[in-house]
Amino acid sequence: MTQLTTLDATFLHAETGGTHAHIAGLGILDPGALPGGRVTVAAAVELIRDRAHLAARPLRQRLAGVPFGLDLPYWEDDPEFDPGRHVSEVTLPAPGTDEQLAEAVAALHARPLDRSRPLWELVLVQGLAGGRAAVYIKAHHAAVDGVLAAETLAALLDLSPEPRELPAADAAPLRAPSPFSRVGTGLLRTAVHPFRAALSVARTAPHLDEVPGVAALPGVARVTHAVQGALGREQAPGAPRVSAPPTPFNGPVGPHRAVAFGDLPLAEIKRVRAALGGSVNDVVMAVCASALRTWLDKRGALPDGPLVAGVPVSLRRDDAGRADGGQNDGQNQVSLMSAPLAVHIADPAERYAAVRDDMERAKRRFVGSSGAWVRDLTGMVPAPLAGPVARLALSVLPGLPVRPLNLIVSNVPGPQFPLYLCGARVLAYYPLSVVSGISGGLNITVFSYDGTVHVGLVSCRDLVPNPGELIDHLADAMAELRALAEG
Repeated sequence: MTQLTTLDATFLHAETGGTHAHIAGLGILDPGALPGGRVTVAAAVELIRDRAHLAARPLRQRLAGVPFGLDLPYWEDDPEFDPGRHVSEVTLPAPGTDEQLAEAVAALHARPLDRSRPLWELVLVQGLAGGRAAVYIKAHHAAVDGVLAAETLAALLDLSPEPRELPAADAAPLRAPSPFSRVGTGLLRTAVHPFRAALSVARTAPHLDEVPGVAALPGVARVTHAVQGALGREQAPGAPRVSAPPTPFNGPVGPHRAVAFGDLPLAEIKRVRAALGGSVNDVVMAVCASALRTWLDKRGALPDGPLVAGVPVSLRRDDAGRADGGQNDGQNQVSLMSAPLAVHIADPAERYAAVRDDMERAKRRFVGSSGAWVRDLTGMVPAPLAGPVARLALSVLPGLPVRPLNLIVSNVPGPQFPLYLCGARVLAYYPLSVVSGISGGLNITVFSYDGTVHVGLVSCRDLVPNPGELIDHLADAMAELRALAEG
């Protein structure tokens, strides 16, 4: 039995009519060697039934709430767990293009998960051109962060078409405490919350200028430096404190989604990195900056300064050096680093240098702090008020003159060898994430797999109705950097 952390619960509270806090992936499969040339629902259900114990949290466990909302919910094994209730199938009409697939996935991604059972869903998509198939799988962010999502996916995949041997499922089912015990614990936590909140305030104060949006408010940097000085801490170098400018993708986020996906060659990205310096992530961020510059310029919406990108960062470490000290295993361990994205610079070489410099400064500042301001900030509000406060923030913050972020850009490294699902080779895997009024109506997530960088774009359809245009601009941006690297 495990209780949600305040950060886990925030992803539940953040859900409104226009925001659903699940993360997902779209895998493209080659089922040609399978009987009948397809992955069946029955095969997917059997696979998950056999392997659910390898990733119990997202696959087998459901929420158990606390009466009257007095405390954060608990996780418990679903006594009626049946993977067949989570797996379905759709077939695209001919000719089964990638554009048709993107439309189908956008509709799936706009659909909330059922909170009465384990928070995940898998949909097989048949009828793709070229004999391909696809699998769309999503899980709620309250149950998984990026690392746990990758571990869950790994539990379902194999290194060859033949399934591997599995460890036995011998763990006893986990049950939440009784409702009476949950209420008692909730009352106790409510009583001591003022003291816990005071500790969260004390931990957050030295890092206020890391909080997106807050950093741009007058006097925040001065207050933060004063607190750091009083504590005897060395002031961490940081990226410039900028406010997110207005863009067409920053506005009220509606309930409908648009999806696009595309590929960039990893070897080419590495050649650009070797020629221009920096890291693979610097090249990815520079490609995104160039593509966004083109997109904004075509609409006459190019800002005078940089965008502000939120970059998710895992706080997990290996067992010898975990950021959480070995605690909270199976819970969200993620923070957010904000960084300028130099879309305002016209010259490609100068833009790349600016992106590389800004990312280096942002990373040095993040490393110089605990990175735990997200956890501490979410812990300041008592559990009974956390939901209303989160929903109020989502409704109010997008209308304020100071925007926290323009968009989310995330780069996730993956395995550089082929993987198989139910015996079908995974040809590509496109990550798809969350958009909200606070983080912006556009999310770009990239995942490197088997020699290719796979790019998944999710947008609010009301703000960015055709994100496929950005995929085209990413290819142009990559060609621009390649030419720059070749001199």
